[in-house]
Amino acid sequence: MRHPPRSVLAAVAGAVALIGSVTVPVVTASGAAPACSVEYSVTSQWGGGFQGAVKITNNTAAMSSWSLAFDFAGGQKLTQGWNAKWSQSGTTVTAANENYNGSLATGASVSAGFIASWSGSNAVPTSFKLNGTSCNTAVEPSPTPEPTDPAEDGPPVLRASGNKLVDAGGATRRLLGVNRSGGEFMCVQGRGIFDGPVDDASVKAIADWKANTVRIPLNEECWLGLSTIDPSYAGANYINAVKDLVAKVKAHGMTPVVELHWTYGQYTGNSAGCSDVHASCQKPMPDMQYTPAFWASVANTFKNDRTVVFDLFNEPYPDRATSTTTQAWQCWRDGGSCPGIGYEVAGMQDLVDSVRGTGATNLILAGGIAYSNDLSQWLTYRPADPAGNLAAAWHVYNFNTCANESCWNSTLAPVAAQVPLVAGEIGENTCAHGFIDQVMKWFDDRGLSYLGWTWNTWDCSSGPSLISSYDGTPTAFGTGLRDHLRALNG
Repeated sequence: MRHPPRSVLAAVAGAVALIGSVTVPVVTASGAAPACSVEYSVTSQWGGGFQGAVKITNNTAAMSSWSLAFDFAGGQKLTQGWNAKWSQSGTTVTAANENYNGSLATGASVSAGFIASWSGSNAVPTSFKLNGTSCNTAVEPSPTPEPTDPAEDGPPVLRASGNKLVDAGGATRRLLGVNRSGGEFMCVQGRGIFDGPVDDASVKAIADWKANTVRIPLNEECWLGLSTIDPSYAGANYINAVKDLVAKVKAHGMTPVVELHWTYGQYTGNSAGCSDVHASCQKPMPDMQYTPAFWASVANTFKNDRTVVFDLFNEPYPDRATSTTTQAWQCWRDGGSCPGIGYEVAGMQDLVDSVRGTGATNLILAGGIAYSNDLSQWLTYRPADPAGNLAAAWHVYNFNTCANESCWNSTLAPVAAQVPLVAGEIGENTCAHGFIDQVMKWFDDRGLSYLGWTWNTWDCSSGPSLISSYDGTPTAFGTGLRDHLRALNG
């Protein structure tokens, strides 16, 4: 869903900052500051892997290019990175500038991130060199991995079995609940991480509607620490806030769905949501520059907790940029250079590969084209999943093209006959619930899943919004979903 108008702070181009540590410059005997300083931080760590970051500050003459070198001290192995050209030879890691961030003025900083494996210990590097010159450093201690095994009374581990979602015992399950918007836009607007409270009481209010699932939209720049708006809302702070919300959702027995909503990449073509290169609106497709790294990091964070579901990309709309529907579906699956889209696209196959490359076997959702409202060729172009744990995602509002039973029967039913189908967003802009009543009945009759948009206190005609208060007080629209969930789940 695209959001109601909100004030968005001006995006900053070029190098981007990453939180995690504070540098206290070492002063030499002559009183001069060091030639350069480096902040090294571990923003997230899990069994066998971690996400790290470096922030480089140049204190000498302006540079037109830069290269940072350091040695891993604990047997770590670099797997991928962003905002720099990363490489490793033996223990030595090198991060060289990209073509867009090579200029580094006096006093200027640039940040880059990476993902690496580790075993035994995750010792931090002790020295760094920028263009061959030694820098002083500040190091953030590595976080201790947190156990993520699901509680006995928590949500089930779900997997695709034929066209059903089943739990570990083989019983059929449905995802029925709400979206909790905020994590996709608040951080890039410099206003926080979530829109409204995400304390235990507010999550319990969702459970009190008899929801069993909460979808959590995310922002890739904020997760990776690339936001230039406010570092308080990026990197480790953002990741920890998401992990905390996931834990709260699980504590109330509900399934968390983490979903990528806003991404990097400049698109100014047909139906563009913004002209900004940064992740400040919905783009037609994910970007190859950052999205695979985002999903590798998210998957590594949650791969030991298979109750967490991964929704690859909110609402693809390559069809608004390409000349033909076939081109749109090819772009959707394969990515690359897509007609009408100026950045390199990460296709759904790239993202599935990124997730599965971490060893994560969590259930994956993949929405179709036309803002996830068109699944007409989903079966033809569905990405290959070596784990066999892939479901189709679909979105519908009363103003969409495929918003009637005739379309559902012709395009949705064939998909639902072969793979699990999840309506990740259902809603209407009428402030009533007549339309979603029809959607829920069609899905109920077929034992399918659906999630209402959205658990936020917005104007229901522009949101649309399910609630008027985070204590769970419903709007007229929300009343329809709440009463239906309670009738289904008692």
